[in-house]
Amino acid sequence: MVIVIGGGAAGIFAALAAKASHPDLSVVVLEKTAVLLSKVKVSGGGRCNVTHSCFDPNQLVKNYPRGEKELLGPFHRFQPRDTIEWFESRGVKLKTESDGRMFPITDSSSTIIECLLSEARKLGVEIRLRQRVEKIEKGFTVHLKDNPSLTCKHLILATGSSPEGYSNAESLGHTIVPPVPSLFTFNVPTSPLKELSGISVDSATIEVGPFTQTGPLLITHFGFSGPAILKLSAWGARFLHEKNYRTSFSINWIPKLSHEKLFQKLLQLKEQSPQKTLLALNPFYFPKNLWKELLGIDKTLANLSKKELQELVQKLHADTYQMDGKTTHKEEFVTCGGVTLKEVDFKTLQSKICPGLYFAGEILNIDGVTGGFNFQNAWTTGYISGNSIESSGS
Repeated sequence: MVIVIGGGAAGIFAALAAKASHPDLSVVVLEKTAVLLSKVKVSGGGRCNVTHSCFDPNQLVKNYPRGEKELLGPFHRFQPRDTIEWFESRGVKLKTESDGRMFPITDSSSTIIECLLSEARKLGVEIRLRQRVEKIEKGFTVHLKDNPSLTCKHLILATGSSPEGYSNAESLGHTIVPPVPSLFTFNVPTSPLKELSGISVDSATIEVGPFTQTGPLLITHFGFSGPAILKLSAWGARFLHEKNYRTSFSINWIPKLSHEKLFQKLLQLKEQSPQKTLLALNPFYFPKNLWKELLGIDKTLANLSKKELQELVQKLHADTYQMDGKTTHKEEFVTCGGVTLKEVDFKTLQSKICPGLYFAGEILNIDGVTGGFNFQNAWTTGYISGNSIESSGS
C-alpha cells in the first residue's frame, strides 16, 4: 500500500502518479479536512493559475527563492510543457495570458479539480476525508484519530505548510526550517497614495534591504501590491520576518532611465516648454492623479530651479515609504520553510534519512514567486515522488 497524506495539488498528483505507474498497488489519500484541493479552488481568483509558460528549466528555476538548485533536475523530467500535455490529454485545455500565467480556458478552478478527481476515480485511487493523523511510526504505521491505524511500505507526505505535517516529518528524523510567510502585500498606513487605490504602473523597481524587484506595481487602500511587491516579499521573506514587517523601502518610479538621463530629460523639457508645467506635460505617462501626487509642485518649468529638478529626480528614483505590517495576497497563502532540502534525494523525492518516505509540494523548503510557479512545484514533485515508488515489497 502507498499512503499519501494531504489532499492538495501535490498529494493528489502524487497519488495519481503512483497509481498510474504501479496499478498493482493500493493507493490511499488521507485528507484531514472535508475538502480536497482547497488551494486549487481559490488560486488565481477562482480561475486556478495552473502553471507558467516558461519551458526552459534553467530559466524556470530562477522563480524559486528557495529550491532553485534542487528543482533543476526535476524540471528536466516534468516541467510546464508536461503539465500542459497532462491536462490537455485529459480534455482540459490551458491558455496563456500576457504575463505568462496559464489558466484553463474555462477560467474556472472547478475544471482542474474535476479533472484531477475524475482521474483518481478512473485509476482507482482511494480518497478518505476527515482523516486526522495523530502519529506516524517508522515502518510505517499511521495512527489516526477516530479511525483504525493503517500500515504501508511507502508514505508520501504532501501536507503543505500544515504544522502537523512538519511535526510528522520531524518525528521521522527530518529537520524543519521554521516556516515564515511568503507572497504578501505591504501595509503602509502613512502612504500619501492610499486614496489612489486601484491605480497601477507597468514598471517600478522596489528595494528593501538587499533585495530588489522590478515589475508592475499596484497602489491599494492599505499600501502596495502587484507583482513587484509579491516577488519582493518572496525573495525577502526571511529578512522581512526578522524586521517584524516594519522597515523602510524605496520605489524607483522610472527604472528605465538612470538618474543622470532623467535629470537631462527634465532639463530638455525646461528648455523646450518653459511655460508649461510638468503636471500638464506628464512626460512619463503616469496616471494623472498619481503624477500630481508624485510631483507635489505645480510651477511652470521656467520657474523650476535645477535644485528643484534634482530633488524631483531623487524622489522619482528613490521614493521612500515605511512598511508597517503585511496582508495576505487574496486567499492564497504561501510559506517559505519546511523540510530541509539536503535531507531529500531530488532524483526520487525520497528521504535520505527514512527509506520509503517521500515528499511532495510545499512541505519542502521550496516556494516560488506568484504566477503559477508554486503549483508547478506541486505537479513536478508529486509526479516524481509518485513515480519513484518501488513495486517490490508493496
